[in-house]
Amino acid sequence: MGNSSTPQQIPVVVLAGFLGSGKTTLLNHLLHRSGGSRIGAIVNDFGAIEIDAMAVAGALGDSTVSLGNGCLCCAVDASELDVYLNRLAAPGAGIDVIVIEASGLAEPQELVRMVLASEHPGIVYGGLVEVVDAAELDDTRARHPEVDRHLALADLVVVNKLDRAADGERVLGLVQSLADRAAVVPATYGRIDPEFLFDCKPGEERIGQLSFDDLHDHTDDDDHTGHLHTGYDSLSFTSGPPMDPRALMRFLDSRPEGLYRIKGYVDFGPYDTRNRYAVHAVGRFLRFYPEPWTAAGDRLTQLVLIGSGIDTGALGKELEAARNGAPHADEHGMWGVLRYVQGPQESEAGPQDPPA
Repeated sequence: MGNSSTPQQIPVVVLAGFLGSGKTTLLNHLLHRSGGSRIGAIVNDFGAIEIDAMAVAGALGDSTVSLGNGCLCCAVDASELDVYLNRLAAPGAGIDVIVIEASGLAEPQELVRMVLASEHPGIVYGGLVEVVDAAELDDTRARHPEVDRHLALADLVVVNKLDRAADGERVLGLVQSLADRAAVVPATYGRIDPEFLFDCKPGEERIGQLSFDDLHDHTDDDDHTGHLHTGYDSLSFTSGPPMDPRALMRFLDSRPEGLYRIKGYVDFGPYDTRNRYAVHAVGRFLRFYPEPWTAAGDRLTQLVLIGSGIDTGALGKELEAARNGAPHADEHGMWGVLRYVQGPQESEAGPQDPPA
């Protein structure tokens, strides 16, 4: 999703976690279940590798580039990372999302800093995903107390290997207490829905498609053991009247823990008549991307919310209450939204430099 002054940007997701937590297993799962999207990966001590999501995961060919010590945050700086990002984000590569799988000993904060410091106009930071081993979490925290700090930085935490944990509910509660406002997703074998991280391309052209593929329609899996998708809930919200930016931000700022993912488009009506705003939220991570309205079609707000244990009825009513009833815009109304627009943007909605 891009804005009115830059081409479409590719989200870069940082995938971190201690040694043996299941990062590679999760990445392989994403590759196999990408919904037609092409994933580019920068993996551990490898360089930038273009990976076709329809190919066999792990068949990386001869295009690997060693980064030396296997720890991205130590082996390269932001400018060197840009070299790999440039390769993956090249228009001819056809990549839809880039995943940086960090070394198990990498420092997530440094990797996030490097992505945010990138000067590549074709990419945008897509959030930090931290993977933890539910069965080993207590021992890992005892040996490596910095894990607590890593969890506090995350936008989404995948609590993996729950099938091996004797007290999974306690572990989930512990992670939720350590992860601040991050979304916490339980998993076995690294199986989470890719839509938690990025928009999967439909198998065929579907105009206006915003909802994620049916989580129960996994016809290519012979064994659903360990799948947790039956615990996921979704809400699709469409509004003809535009949304009030202040009311929508109040809704987003107070979103519940179980709400893992929000995506879609928002019409702010008189606050910005030129652009609609694509919204991307993973856990506590939130970004808006203004992009020009097209001549065809109605101007609508269309959102999809994905979570576990969420009250979809109550959330729907809150969104309905966030509709804008005023015919005119006040000059400060978009400040809250613009704080989550990355970089310069050409929208005429409100000030260009909202206060921090």
